[in-house]
Amino acid sequence: MDFSLIIGSVGRGATGARDLSRSDAQQLYGAMLDGEVPDLELGAIAIALRMKTETVDEMGGFLAAANARLPTLRRPPCGKIRPVVIPTYNGARRNANLTPLLALLLQRFDVPVLLHGLSDDYGRVTSEQILCEYGLRACGSVQEAQHLIDQRRIAYLPLPLLSPGLDHLLALRSRLGLRNSAHSLVKMIDPFAGDSLLVTAATHPDYLTSMRALLTGTGANALLLRGTEGEPFANPKRRPLIEHIHGGVNDILFEAEHDSLRNLPQLPENCDAKATVAWMHRVLVGEVSLPLPIANQLACCLYACGRASSFYQAKALVAVEGKGVAMV
Repeated sequence: MDFSLIIGSVGRGATGARDLSRSDAQQLYGAMLDGEVPDLELGAIAIALRMKTETVDEMGGFLAAANARLPTLRRPPCGKIRPVVIPTYNGARRNANLTPLLALLLQRFDVPVLLHGLSDDYGRVTSEQILCEYGLRACGSVQEAQHLIDQRRIAYLPLPLLSPGLDHLLALRSRLGLRNSAHSLVKMIDPFAGDSLLVTAATHPDYLTSMRALLTGTGANALLLRGTEGEPFANPKRRPLIEHIHGGVNDILFEAEHDSLRNLPQLPENCDAKATVAWMHRVLVGEVSLPLPIANQLACCLYACGRASSFYQAKALVAVEGKGVAMV
């Protein structure tokens, strides 16, 4: 590919830039992931796309290139239940990161869960740090992740092992000072080749809109919500809109809450890993009530992954068969 022509096309500013076709976008991003783009051109392309804003077609091509380079995991033998994929890339800065809690609750219902993310995110408390404090260490290989999903129904796989190319593109942020397309793509990749439930989130409304369009257009099976500090768990103080995207359609499972809070849920004292895990243990043994927004999200997951045959049954499972977990 002639990278100078691409830069000249997409790098002419918000009004002069031209969009890439889906096929050209897939070819370009494949080269970026494979390390075939020199550093200077790579930085220029990343910044140009950021300034222009990627189209849904471009992101569709990028996502196709990223998924084509993922190792393929298989669904464990658990009937019709789809494994749940939880990308966790933002971490906690002000409030506790409860993404690991959502994953552990799903494991209790015998739902296979794969989390993937980074060990460090600009000083935030990551899910990897919390899971390590809990006693679930990061996998050292894709094969280990498959084994743990088969045997224990939960695994955490660091991004460098899942997608070295995306890991390299994420690392450009420290050199360029800007996020790039990879920061959105890691939240939508599927190592189960379409045979999973993706639980994903964004913070800004524009990104939610583009992710909704892309996931709907690709026929993904996904739960989409506004993230809590970017993490894909429901805000424990006020539930966000939770959407189920499947078969090219979009269903709203829970509307967003807007009313003032009557009672604040009991939450960890601070956002560090030790305090978060101590609180999680209390929730899992029923000493502390699970915040209702997370219970609602858990029901959405059980329904959308096939653990429950209907949304009504999923809500009943969470309410009645929470296996010791108290609900607010």
